[in-house]
Amino acid sequence: MTARKLATQLSKATLASTLALSTGLSPAFAQMTEVGAGEGALSIVAWAGYVERGETDPAYDWVTKFEESSGCKVTVKTANTSDEMVALMNEGGFDLVTASGDASLRLIAGGRVQEINPALIPSWSTIDERLQNAPWHTVDGKHYGVPYMWGPNVLMYNTEVFKEPPTSWNVVFEKMDLPDGKSNEGRVQAYDGPIHIADAAQYLMFHKPELGITSPYELNEDQYKAALDLLRVQRTLVSRYWHDAFIQIDDFKNEGVVASGSWPFQVNLLKGENLPVASTIPQEGATGWADTTMLHVDSEHPNCAYKWFDHQLSSNLQSDLSVWFGAVPSVPAACTDGRGMQTAEGCHANGYDDFDKIRFWTTPVSNCSQGEGACVPYYRWVSDYIGVIGGR
Repeated sequence: MTARKLATQLSKATLASTLALSTGLSPAFAQMTEVGAGEGALSIVAWAGYVERGETDPAYDWVTKFEESSGCKVTVKTANTSDEMVALMNEGGFDLVTASGDASLRLIAGGRVQEINPALIPSWSTIDERLQNAPWHTVDGKHYGVPYMWGPNVLMYNTEVFKEPPTSWNVVFEKMDLPDGKSNEGRVQAYDGPIHIADAAQYLMFHKPELGITSPYELNEDQYKAALDLLRVQRTLVSRYWHDAFIQIDDFKNEGVVASGSWPFQVNLLKGENLPVASTIPQEGATGWADTTMLHVDSEHPNCAYKWFDHQLSSNLQSDLSVWFGAVPSVPAACTDGRGMQTAEGCHANGYDDFDKIRFWTTPVSNCSQGEGACVPYYRWVSDYIGVIGGR
């Protein structure tokens, strides 16, 4: 997809879905009532590292056995941001998407995904109760997806520069000298997605309580302006706005980047190469993601999709993916049943007990807890963040 086409799709999809969310629309589609023979193929839009067949690391492969048992040949389109996922699903031609909360509600409201039938997913009852009815995939009591993985957005840092873990996100938001005596200018990164505005708001919740921010996704005009002002300061510091996990990995290895918001996936891969990298959640807390596998309304392979739904909930897949990505499985048994690589200690380290502390990505809308029309909606986040990146 060309940059121009993606931008056009993003504009259309964002506007339509945000308007639908603002007006409380929730499209209704007939859910499946039985699962038949697989159609032979399945296409998935996924985050990097989410659907592995052993090509990145032979030890991590949860596609090959699924293909052998189901007869459904899996193809994967990697997406680097939630906005790209929405654009791809709006374009069509895919069966499933592993959507975070800042995309899932837009996909539901925009009529891009269909209601799923938990009765057709034998392993549904094994899902963490905290996720089964989560608001990012459940609307009016109807489920529009199957929980996959969840976790925090972490601060990744170079341990040769930071002998002790940074205690604040200020190392990526404010100009300063780092512990090695050198400035952070040109040595830090920020996420290339409008949802990063929420990270700035999260930081301000801690450092400027007088702003009265109670949710980083519900910002009135004054709160929103403060977040943008902080991001404009950050703009003078960053060497690159990252969205490709593997490019960020290369930047930490070869381009002198020493601190950035990141995902545990990148941290794990770099540590696996014995590079001086670690991660932490600073005192201000963290935003996070809870990803849901959702079925396109016009899917050509719904039977294969339902077979994948049950497959993705197998505890050995959940366990190995949890280790691989540094995430928390949506099936708690994956932490303890020994069917995969994960352990109870590993799940604890990945944040299993921190569910209530993470502010999960969700789509900002104008009608919020501050009042009807009181908050800045997502389509403005999109245009204004592009402006910030462009130096405006």
